[in-house]
Amino acid sequence: MEVKRIEIMDTTLRDGEQTSSVSFSASEKLTIAKLLLEELKVDRIEIASARVSQGELQAVKDVTAWAKESNYLNAVEVLTFVDKGISINWMLEAGAKVQNLLTKGSLNHLTHQLKKTPNQHFTEIKENIIQATEHGIETNIYLEDWSNGMRNSKAYVFEFLEFLSTQPVKRVMLPDTLGVLTPEESFNFVKEIKDKYPSLHFDFHAHNDYDLGVANVMAGLKAGADGLHLTINGMGERAGNAPMASTIAVINDFMPEVKIGVNETFLYTISKLIETFSGFMIPANKPVVGANVFTQTAGIHADGDNKNNLYFSDLMPERFGRTRKYALGKSSGKANIQKNLQELGLQLDGEDLKKVTQRIIELGDKKQVVTKEDLPYIISDVLDRSYEEKVKVNAYVLTHAMGLKPTTTVSLTINDEVFEESAHGDGQFDAFMNAIKSVFKQKQLKLPKLVDYAVRIPPGSNSDALCETIITWKSAEKEFKTRGLDSDQTVSAIKATEKMMNIVVS
Repeated sequence: MEVKRIEIMDTTLRDGEQTSSVSFSASEKLTIAKLLLEELKVDRIEIASARVSQGELQAVKDVTAWAKESNYLNAVEVLTFVDKGISINWMLEAGAKVQNLLTKGSLNHLTHQLKKTPNQHFTEIKENIIQATEHGIETNIYLEDWSNGMRNSKAYVFEFLEFLSTQPVKRVMLPDTLGVLTPEESFNFVKEIKDKYPSLHFDFHAHNDYDLGVANVMAGLKAGADGLHLTINGMGERAGNAPMASTIAVINDFMPEVKIGVNETFLYTISKLIETFSGFMIPANKPVVGANVFTQTAGIHADGDNKNNLYFSDLMPERFGRTRKYALGKSSGKANIQKNLQELGLQLDGEDLKKVTQRIIELGDKKQVVTKEDLPYIISDVLDRSYEEKVKVNAYVLTHAMGLKPTTTVSLTINDEVFEESAHGDGQFDAFMNAIKSVFKQKQLKLPKLVDYAVRIPPGSNSDALCETIITWKSAEKEFKTRGLDSDQTVSAIKATEKMMNIVVS
């Protein structure tokens, strides 16, 4: 049997970041990019969209600088647009060498969104490819809405592919943009294209709107797809993209005709780290990486496992760096920190390591033990501080007495001006927020609305665990999240609020 090598492209940092309310900082993007290429060993990563923001430009510069030094630059890709060279110039400034050019893969999108003819579109694409080539930039092509194109305007799709077959394009990327395909369609559409253009490299890009992402990927591979686009934890718009962990397990266990280079033992580690960085929680029952998927609860299962492993399958937890558990229920110094980071499969540069070490020392003063499981939370808290500190909570007193309303007195500095206010509330944090509102009213500043408040502790922790509070805020312009970390729940919420104030105060 001939075995085919398949490219795995991770798009967590681009398509995955389009998950509602998710935004990675430059430090987080660099850390994730390193782990994806060096530890998970995916073939390529898509890290950003061109022209988004100055912050995104800096993040891409950081990643490409590292990638160039580490010989990964050709594995780092950026989404670009047919925009008369604006995206190309952005890429040149960012130091990127591979563009994933977004084009129209359906006549419906071309006609009603761009209002252009196929020839006009193809001419502009050709001009873009020529300009990219002149600047040493490699081109891959996205056929946006390709799945609906194959359903409703197949003649246009093949006219487009005929044009692309004459161009210096390395990969043609076939996205099920709206996640509407069935496995049967995925197989038939990819096979029809691959049979007609066997020499072209085709990537398949699945979304999960009907929970068919992994099934469609499997069908696309059987039909001859040469590469896949996946995201960690299935992050992405709407219901997300085809998830990395499940797809890798399926390929390794059910598709011997396919070979991939992904290191499956690192899947759980990177899933948990990205959960922490993004605030996008992994469902407990998510295959491979969920908290419960290797936990047996029923006593009969534990008994069966003792008797010739009756409830075991090929999906063994050790493959993914995990261990099987049996639930009981109704049914330091820098060197030491580095060692713990290594056990988690994490790497930090000297400056970030210094910041994490200092944070651990601070937390150690309040919490006697900082565990290995706490580290992703601490790293997330430290690397999230990318703002200029214009607001500082200097001091506060929180009082809570039986029969009396909670009260807070807070001292706050805003742009070197100190304020002190007291307020009552329904709880200690509510009282704190009321005091803050009074200060902001004096400064004629507007606080965003609190729309969600989530608290979590590292798995397996006790009552003295570190507590991470993730608060979602909504202003007139945007919705965003801030995180706070402390052994006290109210204090962690106050720290998250302090970050919010630094973001909204200009």
